[in-house]
Amino acid sequence: MKKRLKITLALLVLLTLVSAMLAEGRRVNWAWFLILTLAAIKFNLVVFEFMELRSAHGFWKLLMVFYSVVFITVLGLILMH
Repeated sequence: MKKRLKITLALLVLLTLVSAMLAEGRRVNWAWFLILTLAAIKFNLVVFEFMELRSAHGFWKLLMVFYSVVFITVLGLILMH
């Protein structure tokens, strides 16, 4: 496995553990915001590294980043109410 993929995988595991600790702790009212932000970061890591979108046309890159921002924003707005 390439070094870059190993680093990405380790980062995904770390972000998952941080998300789990935030979800279990619930010491802050805005933990949901951090969890959603970490989910967006993980989504983009998977899309760009493991689905090899890094070498795709710029339109697809922009579309995936835009999708993750819109999706997380909509979920955040739903959770706020």
